[in-house]
Formats: sequence, structure tokens, C-alpha cells
Amino acid sequence: MSPLNLLLNVLWVIFGGIWMAAGWLLAAVIMVLTIVGIPWAAAAVRIAWYTLLPFGQQAVRRDEHRGREDIGTGLLGTIGNIIWFVFAGIWLAIGHLITAVGLAITIIGIPFAWAHLKLAGLALWPIGMEIVPNDEIERRRAFGRP
Repeated sequence: MSPLNLLLNVLWVIFGGIWMAAGWLLAAVIMVLTIVGIPWAAAAVRIAWYTLLPFGQQAVRRDEHRGREDIGTGLLGTIGNIIWFVFAGIWLAIGHLITAVGLAITIIGIPFAWAHLKLAGLALWPIGMEIVPNDEIERRRAFGRP
């Protein structure tokens, strides 16, 4: 992680990133309690970690990153995303949007507001996405792979 990304992540946690990560973890716990929500819970925990430290990483489509489809990027992934959207996605997205508006009021909060907007989009449709370090994405692009 670059020094700039480290600084941004530390500021992110101090200025409220921890609360949205806690929201993702709460969603994961609720999903585990339902038993049928365990597959969504695993994704929510991964995204909670990304929400805690978003700078230096990106959420990318798994089929584009790996070059092949899997169960989460096909029809079952779409059905899973619709279920996720109804039960958890809309609420997490609203939380990210409210936080983004509050941060955008200040000049220094604009990069953090932008990160919350990206996370709000991810909250709506997370299945089939993968969290990848920026340097891995750059390395793949340098070698001509998606």
C-alpha cells in the first residue's frame, strides 16, 4: 500500500469509515442467522473489509478480472443480487449515500464522499464482484489482460 493510500485509509477510518464497515458486518451477521443467507454473508464480510480500507483497492467484475464466468456472474448471481438488493443492498446503499452527502459538504471530505458513492453502487449489486488491489489491476493491464 502506498503512503498516500495508507494516509487516506487512516483518515477514512477516523472520519467514519468504521461505521459503514460495521453496517456491512451487521448485515453479514443477520444473513448468517437466517442460515439461507450464508453465501451473502461471506460476500458482506469481504466488502466490510473493503469498506474499512477502500483506498488502494477496487471492486471489479469477477468474470472480467478472471476471464471466465462462474456461478456468481451468471443467472444465479443475478438472482442472488436481486434478493440482496431487497433485503440488505438498498439499506447499505442509503447509508453510504447519506454519509457521502455529509462528507461532500466539506472540501476535505470530497474524496471520501466519492469513495462512499462507489461503495453505494457496490452495495446494490455485490455478487459477482471481487476486491482487487490496484497494483494487481495495473499489472494485468500492463500485460494486456483485462
